[in-house]
Amino acid sequence: MPVFRRRKGSLPRLVPEFDDAPLGQVRRRVETCWSRGSLDTAVMALMANVIDDAGEDWDRKAHRLAVLAGSAGRSLPGIWRQHRPEHHGALLLHAWSDLLHARQQDAAVDLDATRETCRLAAELVPADPTPWTLQLALLRLERRPSSELSAIWREIKARDPWNREAHLQALGYLSPDECGSSALVLDLLDGVRSAMPSDAPAAGLELTAYVRSHQRAVAEGGLAAVGAGEIWRRPDAARALDHAAHYWTSPGFLNHAAALADLNLLAYALLKSSRTGEAGAVLRATGGVVAPWPWSLEGDPVERYTHYHGRYASDDPDAGSAGRGGRRR
Repeated sequence: MPVFRRRKGSLPRLVPEFDDAPLGQVRRRVETCWSRGSLDTAVMALMANVIDDAGEDWDRKAHRLAVLAGSAGRSLPGIWRQHRPEHHGALLLHAWSDLLHARQQDAAVDLDATRETCRLAAELVPADPTPWTLQLALLRLERRPSSELSAIWREIKARDPWNREAHLQALGYLSPDECGSSALVLDLLDGVRSAMPSDAPAAGLELTAYVRSHQRAVAEGGLAAVGAGEIWRRPDAARALDHAAHYWTSPGFLNHAAALADLNLLAYALLKSSRTGEAGAVLRATGGVVAPWPWSLEGDPVERYTHYHGRYASDDPDAGSAGRGGRRR
């Protein structure tokens, strides 16, 4: 699937599916059903096909489920499950929808039932890590003790060692904002840094951790906020940025489903580290596709992306280059 298609003159835009065109077609049909509050059999078949067609690309399957869950509202996944109670995709979409709804304030969701849905899905397709990833997300949501994490993590790693969604869920769980600490985040990064292939779906894990650390410092205010930029001068962060800036924009290097989200992440990190020339090159590689996070940390994602794109990603490849940010690789 082509990741870096560039449409000249294309406007910055939020596209939940990124460059997954079949998923985009189904998403739009699902949103039409959601707006009228009903789900017809043709759209159910489309959802089943787009999930099943991911095959054993578990990363892309998780991406497709996440996008559909975000587009289907609260009722449609339940309707589909009632029609197809033994379809693996219908069970997973229902569980994912439960998680999204449970994160909303005052939402009433039976998480024990969600856990049972995950169990049923795991029995239907034992090789799929997605039910276990959703179990990890449930642990995170309920702030369950870390003693419950290890067994689920082993199940995920045995099925898909570098699953992007699972690693991001683990990072959230282990963060000092949730159930862990900065030391536990560093342990996670140390555990994957040397073993993870540089083009793995979870390749953005380390940069995600640094951006979150930067944001925590900014949010703290005072001296912590003043020194937030020092994060990017640490040797480990600088190495991660050097590697990503050098390789990630190469055509075909990143092939996972959310590659464009990781390019958005990289552009943001480069901007925060004042490497604006490299950030401009990465912004151009996104082709105008905006990922909500991390731009949402500063306000409206499209507005912030557009602001930086206008300053540093003009058609002149040398525009905005200065100092370290202008290095050519």
